[in-house]
Amino acid sequence: MTATFSTYNREAIIENMKKQKLDLLVIGGGVTGAGILLDAQTRGMKVGLVEMQDFAAGTSSRSTKLVHGGLRYLKQFEVKLVAEVGKERAIVYENAPHVTTPEWMLLPIYKNGTFGKFSTSIGLKVYDFLAGVKKQERRKMLSASETLKHEPLLKKSGLQGGGYYVEYKTDDARLTLEIMKEAVARGASAVNYSKVTSFIYNGKKAVGVKVEDQLTGEVHEIYAKKIVNATGPWVDELREEDRSKTGKEIHHTKGIHLVIDQSKFPLKQAVYYDTEDGRMVFAIPRAGKTYVGTTDTDYKGDLANPGMTEEDLNYVLNTISFMFPEVKVTRDDVESSWSGLRPLIHEPKKGPSEISRKDEVFHSPSGLLTIAGGKLTGYRKMAEKVVDIVRDQLADEENAKFPDCRTQHLELSGGKMGGSENFGDFLRKKVQEGLALGLDEAKARELVQRYGTNIDVVYGFMKERGEEAKSCNLPKSLYASLLYALEYEMASTPSDFLIRRISALYFDIDTVYKWKENVIRCMADKLGWDEEEKRDYAAEFEEQLRLSVEPVND
Repeated sequence: MTATFSTYNREAIIENMKKQKLDLLVIGGGVTGAGILLDAQTRGMKVGLVEMQDFAAGTSSRSTKLVHGGLRYLKQFEVKLVAEVGKERAIVYENAPHVTTPEWMLLPIYKNGTFGKFSTSIGLKVYDFLAGVKKQERRKMLSASETLKHEPLLKKSGLQGGGYYVEYKTDDARLTLEIMKEAVARGASAVNYSKVTSFIYNGKKAVGVKVEDQLTGEVHEIYAKKIVNATGPWVDELREEDRSKTGKEIHHTKGIHLVIDQSKFPLKQAVYYDTEDGRMVFAIPRAGKTYVGTTDTDYKGDLANPGMTEEDLNYVLNTISFMFPEVKVTRDDVESSWSGLRPLIHEPKKGPSEISRKDEVFHSPSGLLTIAGGKLTGYRKMAEKVVDIVRDQLADEENAKFPDCRTQHLELSGGKMGGSENFGDFLRKKVQEGLALGLDEAKARELVQRYGTNIDVVYGFMKERGEEAKSCNLPKSLYASLLYALEYEMASTPSDFLIRRISALYFDIDTVYKWKENVIRCMADKLGWDEEEKRDYAAEFEEQLRLSVEPVND
């Protein structure tokens, strides 16, 4: 049976998972879970994944949207972490050049700042070496005047120069989806809105899970030889359900980002800068906006909807005033925001910013494996570590033989263009095709960068079903994106589409305000919602919109 990834096939996918005993069931559909699913599938395991919300709805759509090497971890002497994630940046880029773009980052150096000129030069040189950076992307040191040429809005007082080095910008939710879609195209099963409510045991060994479909209310049983808990902020909740939460536990810290239109904050250049309290913050231009973050505070509230507090908002606005004094940004200029949680492994007596970003695997007496900690950039290596453990256990217990990891040179869904060096030509060609379909250049470029080699399907919808867009009262390109999200990306709610499939809530808020009602009506029609369901889904999206624009109470 060919695996599909359509909203219309959710129930068939669950039934298919129920029918077979899987080698591995992954709980959690963020980037780590998706990476484990793909790694295991490419090694020949029978594998499935369940996610209680939408794919990437937690931490994996709320990061700084950088596949970055963690320069600041050098300061904490985490050399191995820097070397590993630094090398992984280039691998992610080669395997998915449409959702990952090299971005020159400016690190301004100030008198009495966090980074001195000499230590920055040495640090960046070590970083280049550890991360195996390509020659053309190696660091450059800039004078004060060169630094201001790159970004004239920077504070001039005390400026001594700058470090200039490459990071990689990504769309975290879409990267997660492309990994998941690649696994599914190769035969894996994955389904969203499927919450694990309890484990099924044979004696003391966990052999399956009970799963409640959050959209239909149905309860299913899925059996697997091995179960991995990759639920990010929720890993301890599942360990408690398994009665195996002992020893180390998760320490949640929260980070928020603000989005401001370029007309109010015309940043030319991505900047990684000092704050007054000695932390570091990113300001990054993207799609006509500038986004700034992140905070790092302890968090004990609702894991699904952390929200931005007044204190968070003021903190980030103050860092902008401090580093970009000519930019008079106020809270009224903030178009949108996002708040995410870092599920870190607790280290006593360490502040939020000092806790290591290293990952770790916990082994439970029931056989449940839990992966905790880690960074977006390291998702593939984390997956390899987990699947190696599963492989070795299956070899011992079942005499099953599975090969080593195969994902290092594996192009992801949308990235089938033979590596990053071919992306420029691909982009130019497909933008021209978009112009021929009546798109303007900016929209064509946006779509090609979003969908990569899957753009042909989206263009096909525009050509063959473009007239249907009138019945939904949507622009052809938005309608084609919606069809693609429903038929190829299991978008099940308006939030799935407007937040995680097309990032409109963050980087195209005008589209949200202008078209959200028509999108909801169109989805209701396509998915057969009754009036109550339509109202509920609309209310859920309005709540996400409110959380992105209004501070919450502490």
